[in-house]
Amino acid sequence: MNRPTSARRHSHLQSGFSLIEVMVGLVLSLLVSLVIMQVFAVFEGQKRSSSGSADAQTNGSIAMYNLQRDLQLAGFALPLFSSSNAPLQCTAFIPSGTNISPVSITDGGTEAGASDILTVRYGTSDAGGSPAIISTVNSGNEVLVLNNASCKVNDSVIISKGTDCLFMQNGVTSLSDTTGITLNKPSAATINSDASLSCLGAWKAISYSINSGSQLSRSENGIASPNVDEIVNLQAQYGIANSPDSTGNNNTIVRWVNATGETWSNPNIANRKLIKAIRVAIVARNGLLEKETVSYPCSTAHPSLCAWTGTSESPAPTINLSNRSDWQRYRYRVFTTIIPLRNVVWAKEALAS
Repeated sequence: MNRPTSARRHSHLQSGFSLIEVMVGLVLSLLVSLVIMQVFAVFEGQKRSSSGSADAQTNGSIAMYNLQRDLQLAGFALPLFSSSNAPLQCTAFIPSGTNISPVSITDGGTEAGASDILTVRYGTSDAGGSPAIISTVNSGNEVLVLNNASCKVNDSVIISKGTDCLFMQNGVTSLSDTTGITLNKPSAATINSDASLSCLGAWKAISYSINSGSQLSRSENGIASPNVDEIVNLQAQYGIANSPDSTGNNNTIVRWVNATGETWSNPNIANRKLIKAIRVAIVARNGLLEKETVSYPCSTAHPSLCAWTGTSESPAPTINLSNRSDWQRYRYRVFTTIIPLRNVVWAKEALAS
């Protein structure tokens, strides 16, 4: 018996997809999913590179700011304006080996991964290390000055007489009236009644270096702590002026030098007076490991790891990161700046004597 026409029509409408139609739909869905995943992967990689580059920009800026802030204080609280008893003129120190140079660079060499160490020294005296002449030396390590208002208990002290200096970390043990200062003086030291005394506040020796964890490390008086992440190299040079005239009027930098060789690895007093600025290069790294090579050694074709353009008189430092595994699969940003040693520049007359 034949089914009614309306029943056959409804049966046709409810028959669904054929196997071929389902397979074609699956293939199309897979192709669309593949395209979507590829587009997502590309844009996700670009996003990670962009965010990583932004992190490198931020880290490099913070590292440069921190370093510049300390360098601008170099030499603060040293009585540099005292031409007769200027501490930077001293050739003999107690304790032996004392270093009060406002800035010192330790050159890292030319090997792969070499990075410099930059040390800055300054005090925190509210009075800026204003010097006072010692009028009387009493027993019990007490000295008398015209006014001891610029000193506080536990201040570091420097006493200079001609080319001899006595340095005492946390040298002030007590103050009496308005003129007396009791010192934590070494037993072997002798204090003259006409020497110049300056209270430096807390004397700081700040060193910046690169540690093994790809961090800029800041060490204060020998205690190191990580400062900024993803900083992989530090290079520094001295800015040198010509020898000053009798008034010290020569602060124009004529060349830049690495802290190498007999002259600049450990500058003597005459050469130290010529250092007027520090030029710094900091290399920040994008922490994203790329799938292929994206960085190359410094060259005209690939300047991303170049510090600055050097000359025969003022060579540029070499940035060599090849000691790090997969170093070419990271992106880098080099930050450079010139920081004048303003406390030294302002004291040009005293340093010229």
